[in-house]
Amino acid sequence: MLSVETHAATPWPDAIEWEVRAGEAAAAALALTPYASLANAAPLVEIAVRLTNDAEVHALNRDFRGKDKPTNVLSFPQVQDDLLEGLANSDDGEILLGDIVLARETCAREAEEKGIPLVDHATHLIVHGTLHLVGYDHMDDASAAAMEALEVKALASLGIANPYAEQD
Repeated sequence: MLSVETHAATPWPDAIEWEVRAGEAAAAALALTPYASLANAAPLVEIAVRLTNDAEVHALNRDFRGKDKPTNVLSFPQVQDDLLEGLANSDDGEILLGDIVLARETCAREAEEKGIPLVDHATHLIVHGTLHLVGYDHMDDASAAAMEALEVKALASLGIANPYAEQD
């Protein structure tokens, strides 16, 4: 069973049920991967989403990725890619798939620049982060295109427009 827990470390818009939204985003992303069965696996499969600020994400980005700047989202997989396939059959009681961390100021600025609601942009980033947790990446053009296609499909299933479409 998939469990997505959120923790808001700084003020994010209160009107949004972030735990529900994060769960929907993670489930939509996972459903399009070879690991879709994790959503209904016997062990509890957990994703932690931390909603925080640029300062915390900046520190994490510097400490774990060597990039001394904030970014919109970071993902910290807890399961090696080669072990993902066997997780659905695990008899472990709980599996932490990984952590996703979003920076409020960067997310809000990007949403404003794109002319979209913050909740839609954050949902996109949670989908993106979830795909990273199950081994997807965008290090080359082919893998970036494959990952973007999954993001677009997951977001469409949630009623969110293609974030990569050309904007007028």
